[in-house]
Amino acid sequence: MTARKTMMARAVQLALGVGAVAGVISQASAQAGAQDAAPAAAPAPAPAPAPMARVEITGSAIKRIEAETALPVQVITREEIDKVGVTTASEILARLSANVGGLTDAASITDGKDQRGFNSANLRGIGTSSTLVLLNGRRMANFASPGDDSGVDLNNIPAAAIQRVEVLLDGASALYGTDAIGGVINFITRKDFQGVELNVYGLKTKEGGAGKRTASISAGHGDISKDGYNVFAVLDLQRTDALSTSQRSFINDLRIPERLPHLLSGYTSPANIRLSGDQRDYLAAHGFTINGKPITSNIINPSVPNCAPPANLYLPAGTGGVNGCTYNYMGDTELYPKSDKANFLSRGVLQLNPDNQLYAEVALSRSKTWYAASSARVRAYVDHSVIPALAGYDLGSDEAGGDGEVELRIRLNEAGRRTSELTSESQRYVLGLTGSRNGWDYDVALNHSVNVIRDRDTHGYLLYNELVKGITDGLVNPFGPSSAAGLKLIDSLQVNDEVRHARGTMDSVDFKISHAVGTLAGGDAAMAVGGEVRREKTDYNPSALLMSDNINNDAAPEGGQSTSYGRNIQAVYGELLLPFTKQWEAQLSARYDHYQVVGGAASPKVGVSYMPTKTMLFRASAGRGFRAPSMTDLYRPMQVSATATLPDPVYCATVDNNYADCANAWETHRHSNPNLKPEHSRQFSLGMVLQPSKQVMLSLDYWNIKRTDLIAEVGDDIVLANPAKYGNLVHRDEDGYIDYIDMYKENRGAQKAAGLDLTIDYRGVQTFAGRFGGRLSGTYVTDSKIQNEPGDAYVSNLARFVTDGVVQRWRHTITLDWDNGPFAASLSNTYSSGYQDQNSAINTDDGSVVAANRVKAYSLWDVSGSWQASKALKLRVGIQNLLDTAPPFSNQAYHFISGYDPTYTDVRGRRFFANVNYAFK
Repeated sequence: MTARKTMMARAVQLALGVGAVAGVISQASAQAGAQDAAPAAAPAPAPAPAPMARVEITGSAIKRIEAETALPVQVITREEIDKVGVTTASEILARLSANVGGLTDAASITDGKDQRGFNSANLRGIGTSSTLVLLNGRRMANFASPGDDSGVDLNNIPAAAIQRVEVLLDGASALYGTDAIGGVINFITRKDFQGVELNVYGLKTKEGGAGKRTASISAGHGDISKDGYNVFAVLDLQRTDALSTSQRSFINDLRIPERLPHLLSGYTSPANIRLSGDQRDYLAAHGFTINGKPITSNIINPSVPNCAPPANLYLPAGTGGVNGCTYNYMGDTELYPKSDKANFLSRGVLQLNPDNQLYAEVALSRSKTWYAASSARVRAYVDHSVIPALAGYDLGSDEAGGDGEVELRIRLNEAGRRTSELTSESQRYVLGLTGSRNGWDYDVALNHSVNVIRDRDTHGYLLYNELVKGITDGLVNPFGPSSAAGLKLIDSLQVNDEVRHARGTMDSVDFKISHAVGTLAGGDAAMAVGGEVRREKTDYNPSALLMSDNINNDAAPEGGQSTSYGRNIQAVYGELLLPFTKQWEAQLSARYDHYQVVGGAASPKVGVSYMPTKTMLFRASAGRGFRAPSMTDLYRPMQVSATATLPDPVYCATVDNNYADCANAWETHRHSNPNLKPEHSRQFSLGMVLQPSKQVMLSLDYWNIKRTDLIAEVGDDIVLANPAKYGNLVHRDEDGYIDYIDMYKENRGAQKAAGLDLTIDYRGVQTFAGRFGGRLSGTYVTDSKIQNEPGDAYVSNLARFVTDGVVQRWRHTITLDWDNGPFAASLSNTYSSGYQDQNSAINTDDGSVVAANRVKAYSLWDVSGSWQASKALKLRVGIQNLLDTAPPFSNQAYHFISGYDPTYTDVRGRRFFANVNYAFK
């Protein structure tokens, strides 16, 4: 039996075992309760039960009595959020097993600039752009900065106001729109809140850094049923401290200089000197030595072998090579950014008459995050005569190539860490009318949503031309401490400029109406129709200073001029709910979307459920969808970027496949495409829900998604590995060396993803020791792969890091609960299975390839306890990452952070939190 089958078998055994045990406990408790109960007096006549309220469930526009439906919906409650002590929408979704490879602050630690600060969801691992995030069932403006991903910034979700999160794990383009191929995440806030609630939260880590303080106040007034109105507001303030590499012992335990020296930096202090081949040969012929030995490398450093540790190391296998120094930037950067978040949400409802309400929502947020990378790196060219170790040689002679200038690769610690301030601001205003008239339920609303991104270089970024002049003039010392005049010059050249400004707006009018259309054997058949008209617009403005290309380490993007794009979208949809019998029910829906320029398409869907008994339900759904290209995909100016370090097989064939000569981080030119067509998708699901007792519910759903006409670039590694097919994209100089590679957004290939979602809810029964309960939510992925071109073989990233990430085969969250009177406790575990590492990084100094590695499974335990001290006061304390588990070692070379994968791991280690909640009416 294979390892993956064993894992799935164990998961199913665990599910069935928990269900069976829960059923036994519930039956035993019920019998004990019956035996212990005293004979009861004849009961008084019970009042007639009030009709059960009908609610709208994510995945349907028709209100119904809340129950399991043909579409799988997972619900995360406010109580579950409080138990584990998380305070942001991003932290909430990190515990969702179906969310794979979303964008986070941890992965944003980089010296690049593309979409920094964006926190996103990614259901099924098929892309942020294919996951739709809603607030109270309606859209928000997407993150405004242009880039490869489009979606809502989770920093703009008012986490303190959340009542629950409904996650529709089945593609829902037929109801919600084209960007819901992977699924829908609907954050639902409190409604009809009355009274005042104060909440204070604090978190401290065991090793220091990344501490958090939050405070929120919720206030509401008015009872809709009695007063005819309700108004409430929530204000949430959060502050998180930065976390540096020096504050975490696991960074040293990863042994990055030993395992991954080639991923470190050749920009050092004292500076490395890069020679031409002629200069190197001249010095070697004239007896010049490094560390008492003749030089063999183009990179030299007279300080070898000392190299000013601990940051600057002598690593012969490192980027600096055998004659130079290597800089360990993983000892001088941040792992977790400092941030300030403020969210305000207010909602008002006015009961116009018994059947109709006017409502309004205002949501305002500001998230400010400070990213700090390692200190500035500078490339400067100086005459060799100003370098004491080379002053006695004539590098300007014909024998040395006739050019006496040498290149310096400098780590300018005196300038400080490169720090950026990223501000994401959001506004959302909704005004709507809802109710019923003549048997029709309706909801119509106006929605105005804005997202503004301000990216500011605040420290460590210097004016480049003036800095190089200071180096050539001798004021700034590349090899040791600078003079007072040099330090003064460095301070005067510090940049404090808002280098990028982006603003995105979304204005929409939407409506939906539903009505019973007849009676079938199973009950009332119902119909819903709806529509939406939406205007999206994005403005992007780089600063004049950025476009002058004079900021060291923040280069002007090619074609990065100011841009302004807008488009109109119209949509109409319909839905039918058909209860054929008490056991059989069908849900039919279809939507037509039309995007300006791109065109339109229809997205049909059918869902069927069969309930043979009240404790058993079978369900299935199938549908089609499409995703229109984003405005960035269509119109973004050409961007200059670089590949990971990859071999060029064409040039390698001329140098005996010596990777030291034919591998490099090649320059790429990335192009948008105004002629892109939409992606198309088809998906289906099959599932069952079992309830063996009142306390236990088990669901198992198989899902399968395929996307075609995939909007993507051919992977740079694929381009280089297939010169016969993609050679026209590779531009070479007269010597056959790669000049740059063109990367075009095109409709190409396909993507497949499939797997199983498993949930077990044990709602608990009362025993002599208290009430026990639990929940398991897991996802087992059976398929995840991409085809680059029609007819090509698929490339799988399932349990294997490919290009930019991995989809783990099994992920779960398990929570075990106990409560007894005013006391309660919770123990939870989040788990991600291991996988094959990237295993492709190349050391261009000696041509070696990184040692193969398998990344270990990652398992975190959390525990918390609470005390309801009074009706108004509740206290909770807890420990996150109880066992202080460190991120497992990874040799991935995609992210700026080295030694582990920052997309799913948590570097904060063991941390302690306390929460005080006081509520009164």
